[in-house]
Amino acid sequence: MTSTTDWRGGMTVELDGAPILVLESQHIKPGKGPAFVRARLKNLQTGAIFERTFRSAEKVPAALVERRDMQFLYEADGQYNLMDTESYEQFPVAGDSIGEQRRFLQEGMRLVVTTYKGGIVDVELPTTIETTIADTAPGVRGDTVNNATKPATIDTGAVVQVPLFIDKGQRVKVDTRTGQYVGRL
Repeated sequence: MTSTTDWRGGMTVELDGAPILVLESQHIKPGKGPAFVRARLKNLQTGAIFERTFRSAEKVPAALVERRDMQFLYEADGQYNLMDTESYEQFPVAGDSIGEQRRFLQEGMRLVVTTYKGGIVDVELPTTIETTIADTAPGVRGDTVNNATKPATIDTGAVVQVPLFIDKGQRVKVDTRTGQYVGRL
């Protein structure tokens, strides 16, 4: 059991039978009335982010989650095969467990996988990936509108917005959290 006054960002607790990641926690002592804790939380099973208020020093059970380094091997029939980098054990994972981030998966990519009660609840990709532009419309000379972008398909199949000067075959860096173009390599 952990006290809500001891919460820090990155801790995991169990609320309503689900593993919850504490993103932010703020202890508030109003002029009148008892102190309380306002927390911003993330449900690791659904990915939903929400805020909740707790009484000061309220006890909440800690969630026993395990974070392991894994490597993405390949995808076959909607199953994503991951390998534990320490034991070399392979795990097939459904695409729904990975979520929208699966559009940025590259073979051989290192991941951090969070498990809870034997099931995968979160897959964390590197912040940025280096990839190649597989297809995009050619840039037109004279298009000088500030910050103008065009859609481009990268080699993983995801579509990202890139500046007009980016052409097919160029290497770029993409943020996996937002799906935005970061820079050219």
